[in-house]
Amino acid sequence: MASTLFALALLAALAGPVALRLRRGPGLVTGRDGRLSTSTTLALAWTVILVWLLLAVLAYGLTAGGGIAYFRGADGPLSPLTSVYLPLLGGPYAALIGAKAVVGHRIENGSLAKPAPKPTPGGRRPLRELIANDSGRTDLVDLQYVALSAVTMLYVVLFFLSDVGGGLPRLPSEIWALTGAPAGAYLLNKMATRANPVITGATVADGLLKVEGGGFTEPRLTAADTPLPVTQDPATGTLTAPLPAAAKPPFTVVVTSRGLRSDPYCYEPADRA
Repeated sequence: MASTLFALALLAALAGPVALRLRRGPGLVTGRDGRLSTSTTLALAWTVILVWLLLAVLAYGLTAGGGIAYFRGADGPLSPLTSVYLPLLGGPYAALIGAKAVVGHRIENGSLAKPAPKPTPGGRRPLRELIANDSGRTDLVDLQYVALSAVTMLYVVLFFLSDVGGGLPRLPSEIWALTGAPAGAYLLNKMATRANPVITGATVADGLLKVEGGGFTEPRLTAADTPLPVTQDPATGTLTAPLPAAAKPPFTVVVTSRGLRSDPYCYEPADRA
């Protein structure tokens, strides 16, 4: 019981400052576009968990475990490290490195649009960005990556707390697939994502509709299923169009660029949202 409480206290001591740092400024886990990065966040979470496991085992070995003899033997407390835990960590880091390379290359050659997100109060990013695409809609691939990784982390933490003295939990080596396979699907999704235009915001003022976002190349704009004549700001890429009288909020805005449609964006005045 005492070793379990110590392990929980150690986890709080490690995860607490990290969570506080991210709450104050999420720059550590944001991507180039300023949104929360799914791959970076999960890689960081796995790093914290693995560091916690190793420190907890070390502390137990040097106290209740009796010292160096505790770590010896083929079935020692660290024996599953290379067969289970390093592969568990490897999948998220492979996804992190691969996603950064793929997204960076596609942004540079113009095959992917990554407009900056709208600022939030206090500069905090919503956690929903971990499972959403750039338009704010839930992405099934990101969702399965986050969900399966969270379940795997829960397995590791609970089995370790049930027997701290036993060292790293001897989980089946195949469990790495619960992070490796979703990480692979996440990376393939980054490679396959088309350069669809992305709408990040829409406002109406003085009878004009202004649409913000990215990937607007030779754009066509529709509001409430009505095509609108559009003017594009060459500096910001913002689209401006006269709003027809028939378009009463809330209505749906869609941008089409090079034959690719954006996700529908629902405009609703702030006083009605």
